[in-house]
Amino acid sequence: MGIKSYNPYTPSRRQMTGYDFEVITKSTPEKSLTSSLKKTSGRNNQGKITVRHHGGGNRRKYRMIDFKRIKDDIPAVVKAIEYDPNRTANIALIAYADGTKSYILATENMEVGWKIMNGPNAEIRPGNCLPLANIPVGTEVHNIELHPGKGGQMVRSAGAGAQLMAKEGKYATLRLPSGEMRMVPLECRATVGGIGNVEHNLVNIGKAGRKRHMGIRPHVRGSVMNPNDHPHGGGEGKAPVGRPGPCTPWGKPAMGLKTRKKNKASNKLIVRRKNGKTLSK
Repeated sequence: MGIKSYNPYTPSRRQMTGYDFEVITKSTPEKSLTSSLKKTSGRNNQGKITVRHHGGGNRRKYRMIDFKRIKDDIPAVVKAIEYDPNRTANIALIAYADGTKSYILATENMEVGWKIMNGPNAEIRPGNCLPLANIPVGTEVHNIELHPGKGGQMVRSAGAGAQLMAKEGKYATLRLPSGEMRMVPLECRATVGGIGNVEHNLVNIGKAGRKRHMGIRPHVRGSVMNPNDHPHGGGEGKAPVGRPGPCTPWGKPAMGLKTRKKNKASNKLIVRRKNGKTLSK
């Protein structure tokens, strides 16, 4: 989608930008492919806040996306391109030849009338879903499975795309959008092409109220709190952290601390991390 600006009739409107929705062809979702979305406001089953700064926001329905794409060798046609409030990417409503409808992630430049196919016999064309074993080296892919049959888990956000770098033995090597090089079993499926809505990161929120519409509540810096409320608080004027590094409100290290387990099973599948280093075996 393109980006539009607004007339600055208020200070917040001066810098604000938004989508022009030119590529959207259907404004209401397919009722049979939606479900209610219950809000938790960051609370667990005991009512305690486990994720801070969540709450409120506009009411929305969840669109059930087909991440598995296992309806093989049945041609489908793109019926509409829709906006999805639950993700950064746009979604496409497709109708199979047998009458079944489903939502998929819309690839870049996808239009109404495109022919879509799933399965090992599908053509190498944007929007088609195939096992990595059947995709040529160098192809851009998205919606990549980590375990065969589980459904796509990687590379699903707007403008994202991974490149198939090599195929060796039972594994394919992919370069992810972060720069990480990772091996994935060849039986895993991926969708050809990059995801659309590449201008998503150019949108300027513009005002605080727009964040509230997204369900994000205010975040207060620890440095402006009192020392009994946060480890960064207290002091006269602007004061430094006063610790070896930044901390959470509960004194745990934050911002840059590596949290990945050293003995994680999938470490052996990561060829190179996004910082250019290899994980110690």
